Amino acid sequence: MLLLSGFFTGIGYRLYQLQLVRGAENQEKAENNRIRIVPKTPVRGNIFDRKGRVLATTRLSHSAFLWPRVQKSPEWPQMRQRLAELLEIPQAKLQGSVEQAGFNSPTLIRIARSLTPAQITALAEYSQELPGVEVDVETVRDYPYKGLGSHVLGYTGELNGEELAARREDGYRLGDIVGKMGVEATLEPLLRGEWGGILLEVDGAGRVIRLLGQKEAKAGGDVTLTLDLDLQKAAQLALGDRKGAIVALDPNTGAVLAMVSYPFFDPNIFSGRITPDTWKQLQGPRSALFESGTAGLSSGFHV
Repeated sequence: MLLLSGFFTGIGYRLYQLQLVRGAENQEKAENNRIRIVPKTPVRGNIFDRKGRVLATTRLSHSAFLWPRVQKSPEWPQMRQRLAELLEIPQAKLQGSVEQAGFNSPTLIRIARSLTPAQITALAEYSQELPGVEVDVETVRDYPYKGLGSHVLGYTGELNGEELAARREDGYRLGDIVGKMGVEATLEPLLRGEWGGILLEVDGAGRVIRLLGQKEAKAGGDVTLTLDLDLQKAAQLALGDRKGAIVALDPNTGAVLAMVSYPFFDPNIFSGRITPDTWKQLQGPRSALFESGTAGLSSGFHV
């Protein structure tokens, strides 16, 4: 009787701890495990020249996403190593992204963009070893004329830790793509758009039970510049590979019709994954990003 009494007393005390002392905490954990938020990124607005020709738009690309809570799994070290090999990114970067999102984050985090067909196939082949990893289609920035007008248009890139801390109050989140330079940065609030998402109820295995709600993503606004694509091409051809700049203005209105600077760069590089070798070239002595004096021309555009 004493043994049974002690046994049931222990069970009762444990139930008291779980339901009363830690009830709210356990309820929150249960809700986090049951509900998942699948974010939907907005389509960034287009940038046109004065005649409506596209200077910057979006294209579809495959990205890899991860549920942050997998880091608490005993298999996480092996998963992390496998992902690093397949995606060709350092394990430290993977770990940093997961830790920054936090274990209790209910949303997926992007761990790689612009996947190659070989990487998509490899992730599918190893899917049984990579629970919590998903491949989805999203839009990335595309500049059809590559380096033409790059100092004016600028480029986009993923928020780093410092930028995220400064912009979190404005609704930005981990993995957001923002304008880093030129028109893309200056008109970021207009071009950005608004996030959407899907709220799902899942079971213990992660299978979807039902759709709880959804919000459609709102596309960003389009921008028309005073630049003329034909004049921009002519100015860039005239400058050639000589270091310098050419600016053509409308004498009647002061509108900027062409603005060219050499050296220039291809902003499409920043829409995908930048390798260490590419980044080293971008930081070279004759790189467009190194030539801060000419790159500063991008602040003088008209819309």
